[in-house]
Amino acid sequence: MLRSLRLITLRRLFRRAGKEAQPDGNRNQSGPEKPFGPAWDHREVPSTLARSPFLLAARGEPGPHTPVWFMRQAGRSLPEYRAVREGTTMLESCMRPDLVVEITLQPVRRYGVDAAIFYSDIVTPLKATGFGVEIKPGVGPVVADPIRDLAGVDAVRPVTPADVPYITESVQELVTRLGETPLIGFAGAPFTVASYLVEGGPSKDHAKTKALMHSDPKLWHALADRLADVAIAYLTVQVEAGASAIQLFDSWAGGLSPRDYERFVQPHSAKVFEALSAYDVPKIHFGVNTGELLGLMSAAGADVVGADWRVPLDEAVRRIGGKPVQGNLDPALLHAGWEVLEAEIDRILVEGQAAPGHIFNLGHGVPPDADPEVLNRIVKHVQTKSARAAA
Repeated sequence: MLRSLRLITLRRLFRRAGKEAQPDGNRNQSGPEKPFGPAWDHREVPSTLARSPFLLAARGEPGPHTPVWFMRQAGRSLPEYRAVREGTTMLESCMRPDLVVEITLQPVRRYGVDAAIFYSDIVTPLKATGFGVEIKPGVGPVVADPIRDLAGVDAVRPVTPADVPYITESVQELVTRLGETPLIGFAGAPFTVASYLVEGGPSKDHAKTKALMHSDPKLWHALADRLADVAIAYLTVQVEAGASAIQLFDSWAGGLSPRDYERFVQPHSAKVFEALSAYDVPKIHFGVNTGELLGLMSAAGADVVGADWRVPLDEAVRRIGGKPVQGNLDPALLHAGWEVLEAEIDRILVEGQAAPGHIFNLGHGVPPDADPEVLNRIVKHVQTKSARAAA
């Protein structure tokens, strides 16, 4: 019954978003809206996929080895990525199914990772609805008119499937091509996306965002609530198309105090996880420098919590509260030589045994200058070392 009510709520969200996207004079000219149509019933996960090492670990169940994948595994560190992206902007590449599929598959082919993550960007759903945002090379997301009032909030709306047919097409093709390898869908968390919309671009201290939270809580919560709807809508499109798991990236939440996180951020992230709990897919939550927030991030409703390298993984498990954990190799150590790396990997694998499930990952994204051969060696070592430990 609860799952059915959540699905009804999601349907209403899409209907409302679709109506808000139409000029008044165009409403109802094409008959009743059909947010998803026949695709609305989520697919049954094949048993072989459901028993993949990644999905087993995410559910806290034992598997054949510790699964491994990398945040930003499809990116500038790969020569094949740089070749296929040449002459195409970031946002353009996120809207072309041929490129999305190819780029998502590249690290799976090269490394044999245990999961693929959908190639996209946290501002893709905003761009798809006409919001004024671009990704400036070497800078990041840049907003033409930073949000300062409720009129700015009103310019933000959740996507509908009609806004992003290329996302549905890309995910469906990837699910077919990936076979027994799970696909992770993702979205930006309300706070992290809001920080770009308020600051106007990347920020080291998010001072304007923090000031807005405290000086105008009503405006802040209106913006964060709207961005929660954006994340829900974007993740729902991906899950409906076949994604096997989702990850909510709150990359910049680590700049907040626990008190501010609990008051201004956690309720909106919790809204996202609550909505997606209508689907039987694992939900991962990750942020950088969030050691003091891990318990609160876990309480927001994630099934798996990612930790960076600043907290020992067994201590992260204690703070999370016994849920599956993801992490947490320091990306800087990719340049430290294999002897150092091997010792760190083995330590993390041991510490990860404190959790009911452990997904090996970096504590942040793959750096652009990372050596693909080093990443390949890490994958093989994690898979073989953990298999021996389980035997």
